[in-house]
Amino acid sequence: MLALLFLLITTFQPPKPAIGDPITITFAAPTTVDPSADYEVISRNGNSVVIRTFVPHTITVNAHSAEGPVSVMIPIHSVLKPDDKLEPAPLKPPKPEPWPRLPFVAIGIAALAAIAAWIAVVILAKWRVTRPVIVVAPADEFRRRLRTLRPDAPKRWATLADIVRAYLAAVRTDLGAELTTSELLARIDEETERRRPAGWTAAGSAATSEIAGEPPALQPPSRRRYDGDASLVATILRQGDLEKFSPWGAAPADFDAIASQALAIPAWAEPPVVQAEEAA
Repeated sequence: MLALLFLLITTFQPPKPAIGDPITITFAAPTTVDPSADYEVISRNGNSVVIRTFVPHTITVNAHSAEGPVSVMIPIHSVLKPDDKLEPAPLKPPKPEPWPRLPFVAIGIAALAAIAAWIAVVILAKWRVTRPVIVVAPADEFRRRLRTLRPDAPKRWATLADIVRAYLAAVRTDLGAELTTSELLARIDEETERRRPAGWTAAGSAATSEIAGEPPALQPPSRRRYDGDASLVATILRQGDLEKFSPWGAAPADFDAIASQALAIPAWAEPPVVQAEEAA
């Protein structure tokens, strides 16, 4: 009697399930559904069990609970129409996909941007104005640096020597900055001897009696001695070395006077053409 009452209060939804529909069976008490090849259990939740079947006939759901075994018969309705000929529906031809426009638009924009960039490069290359290169003569730069050298500047003798060395290296390939002071002065002495014609004395040329007894200041400029500027260069370089390397510093000397005399070094280092030809 209890089993019959239990069976009567067991319900399922939907009332007319079709093939493939989820069917919810609600029992009066917690019940375990037995597995079967006619259906599959989708889920369980308390007294409810959800199953699904794909057979086109009535199925029997067997289960058991604390009250005993339970069976539920569920009629399954077909999804086919009555007297269906089971002919498949005609297939529609596949709809062609339209060509994507975005890649072509992006390629077109990139091409236009590249063309515009090349046009801009060509126009700018034609309109580009070459900036004039300002070349300062070594002698002018040498005098400018001398005039801006302050007498009270630290390492003034070393700075003056560096200015002279840089100028000589710029105008004379044989007096490069890689030479030591001794090597550079030795080359200056050789140049001085080469410039001095044979037979010259402290007063001038012994072969010219008219001016032999005249002091060097009264002799023609092309025949004056070269020793003055060469010795000035030697004094500046040695004073610079003493200030750099000697623990006692540079020897006492009139810095302002020597710096003023150094302004005439370009006339010695770059002699006029006429004077150079006569010395040769």
